[in-house]
Amino acid sequence: MQTASDYLDILNPEQRRAVEHGAGSATPGPLLVIAGAGSGKTNTLAHRVAHLIVKGADPRRILLMTFSRRAASEMSRRVERIAARVMGTSSGAVTDALSWAGTFHGIGARLLREHATQIGLDPAFTIHDREDSADLMNLVRHELGLSDAKSRFPTKGTCLAIYSRVVNAQGDLEAVLKDHFPWCAMWPEQLRTLFGAYVAAKQNQNVLDYDDLLLYWAGMMAEPAIAAEVSARFDHVLVDEYQDTNKLQSSVLLALRPGGQGLTVVGDDAQSIYSFRAATVRNILDFPQSFSPPADIVTLDRNYRSTQPILAAANAVIDLASERFTKNLWTERLSDAKPYLVTVRDEADQARYVVHKVLEAREGGMRLKNQAVLFRTSSHSGPLEIELTRRNIPFVKFGGLKFLDAAHIKDLLAILRWVENPRDRVAGFRVLQLLPGVGPASAGKVLDAMATGPDPVWALGEIPAPSRAAEGWAGLVEMFTRLSRREAGWPLELGYARLWYEPLMEAVYEDALIRQADILQLERIAAGYPSREKFLTELTLDPPDATSDQSGVPLLDEDYLILSTIHSAKGQEWKAVHVLNVVDGCIPSDLGTGSTHELEEERRLLYVAMTRARDELNVITPQRFFVTQQHKHGDRHLYAQRSRFIPRAMVPLFEDILWPPVTPAYIEGLSPAPVRMDITAQMRGMWSK
Repeated sequence: MQTASDYLDILNPEQRRAVEHGAGSATPGPLLVIAGAGSGKTNTLAHRVAHLIVKGADPRRILLMTFSRRAASEMSRRVERIAARVMGTSSGAVTDALSWAGTFHGIGARLLREHATQIGLDPAFTIHDREDSADLMNLVRHELGLSDAKSRFPTKGTCLAIYSRVVNAQGDLEAVLKDHFPWCAMWPEQLRTLFGAYVAAKQNQNVLDYDDLLLYWAGMMAEPAIAAEVSARFDHVLVDEYQDTNKLQSSVLLALRPGGQGLTVVGDDAQSIYSFRAATVRNILDFPQSFSPPADIVTLDRNYRSTQPILAAANAVIDLASERFTKNLWTERLSDAKPYLVTVRDEADQARYVVHKVLEAREGGMRLKNQAVLFRTSSHSGPLEIELTRRNIPFVKFGGLKFLDAAHIKDLLAILRWVENPRDRVAGFRVLQLLPGVGPASAGKVLDAMATGPDPVWALGEIPAPSRAAEGWAGLVEMFTRLSRREAGWPLELGYARLWYEPLMEAVYEDALIRQADILQLERIAAGYPSREKFLTELTLDPPDATSDQSGVPLLDEDYLILSTIHSAKGQEWKAVHVLNVVDGCIPSDLGTGSTHELEEERRLLYVAMTRARDELNVITPQRFFVTQQHKHGDRHLYAQRSRFIPRAMVPLFEDILWPPVTPAYIEGLSPAPVRMDITAQMRGMWSK
């Protein structure tokens, strides 16, 4: 067993400095850890949490916020392993007490339930996912007559995106429309009315959306007495990926720790690439000066992932950023192989080059799974996907249907949400229309009747069966009543809901047997939760990724190439990485050059892509792009310039190649063919008398 002094010896000096910061102090000051790509950020943060516990911190009073429950679970497991080296068998009990590890939204939901009665909330609220929120927005939009507008009024998804941007960025509606949704700028008053009605509808139905979990939490922390009560629960607050937070999350954090005591945030301003979610790099850039005295800064710049030539090129790209925390990644992984800067004629040659390199690496012993192709937007991989299919190279592209997006899963969860909260109009609307013969009008009348009665369960039983749905109505009422009374107990309630739903599913879907596997998987997941409310909350906030309702046939090959957008690749690494379309108009996107901060985020995107590579990096620049939406067999095209983020002075950091190699017109050593005619003389002769 390691001692308390030597278990930190595996850390480098800067990592250790971050881990030991203020660990022996009752009120340690704020700390910002700037963790470069591949610098061991997760390991450092896990060691810091473990070190706090080893030094006597109560794990029940540690708040650890990450951006996914998986990350929080992985962090807890690492903390347990580290603590075990020092504390032995007692480490498991210690880390089990690390109960406040989760996402911003998950922690917010938990605190809101605990303090619901203090802030005017019903603690039995349910949470809408994005699709349900969009459906409710659409219902309100229709009720206000905005769907009948003579001019093009924004769709439900756009309306929700505008609402979410205003809430999370804490911005002004008109400014948000001007900067991010200019095609909607003519509708500010109508949108303001819509959003007010949307909020009222949520409150009437006792539902919260994702944004509410942060908005209500921030509002709760504005009340001094409640803020003091919540803040007093925690001695230490640690936040991962702070560069990806929005203004609302930052306001919550600063309300928790206005003086910065016991506050640690970890992130990398050079990897802030989620402004489309209202994240702002200003949060991490301005963090040190948010306190007096300013927060301490520890920079992790030793990279354990990439070779030095790859880092040299990536450092050069980010060095030109207009504002950043200064750091230059370095590594002991020396190499003579520079990254490749590859010029190809067009996207077809780009696809052929990638396939050539992928197969070459595979023949050299590198598995396809250890190679990745990254791109700015999903559409950029189209020609490559065609070439991979033609060459019989299996691949997986990130971006299939999410588990909760599958219709049959949404149906079953809607049943549970409606039973949990009979005022949830979106869930009830979906469930009622599962019955043959029940349409929107009939469903609306049923929900109206339930809303006016003192007991929605009793009201449903008293409603006459719709004439076209008489056959299945009694079964619906019985199912709803039994689940509302919790007769079966959890998780057997889900099985009872499945028994009611399966005949309806079999009548609608040809692949019902495949979908049934997802439902059985949902039941297995449900068994891990203590209650229906907990299950619905956690599954909505952190859904599984896989589903049988994927687009395309199942992948049966044991090895496959990875295709991914750069956004989806963040946090990942591969031995070989190919970055497509590194030209102006793609990286940076032609939609990302409207302002300095947009352009700087595009620069960071390229930096993130380059720093995913361990051993080999190919940055590819097609010279010619064919114009879309042209006539069949058309040949309209445009020429592209290499990305402005790789100026001429930076090219020596790469192996600059042209592919395919130019073939000489004649073989060296052979005499050229004799001249048979003088075509130039003929051309001159055309204009002589």
